[in-house]
Amino acid sequence: MTVFGDEKSGNCYKIKLTLSLLNIDYQWKNVDLLKGETQTSDFLTKSPQGKVPIIELPDGKILAESNAIIGYLAEGSQLIPHDTFDKALMYQWMFYEQYTHEPCIAVARFIQFYQNMPAERQSEYIVLHEKGEQILSLLDKELLAKPFMIGEQFTLADIALYAYTHVAHEGGFDLSVYPNIQNWLFRITEQIRYVAMID
Repeated sequence: MTVFGDEKSGNCYKIKLTLSLLNIDYQWKNVDLLKGETQTSDFLTKSPQGKVPIIELPDGKILAESNAIIGYLAEGSQLIPHDTFDKALMYQWMFYEQYTHEPCIAVARFIQFYQNMPAERQSEYIVLHEKGEQILSLLDKELLAKPFMIGEQFTLADIALYAYTHVAHEGGFDLSVYPNIQNWLFRITEQIRYVAMID
């Protein structure tokens, strides 16, 4: 299996972390977003949308979208609950991550950390930062009485939300004011075969 991804991307990190936790062998091919490597003709033949991550299986099949990929990789593993309601809760948080969390936290990080806060995006950043604080506050409250997003079990929901939350400070968010998030982040680093975003 080959993973095409940018090592600094949270969405790509989800794949790396899931593969490590599941002890699955793979080859990583780095695709630099900032250098436009997702828009080359060779890459576009594999990913017509020009996005990472994607995985290419030994039979040539290609799968895109980070949460679809980790769902495929973790099928039948302890990262996906057997209980149907718990599984639905996991997916609830994974959808929340992609449609609400990531568009604020990740984009704010991109504007500040990668683009160095260009003047033309400052007003956008202010709005994203305000929404992002609301999102982090919600997560902190959710984690008040449980160790992981759906309860006692560590699942793909935690991986999905961890990817950009643990680097939210790069987007200007102060995680020290969210003690439950901090404890949750630590619990994830304690998982067997945990691997950091950048080794």
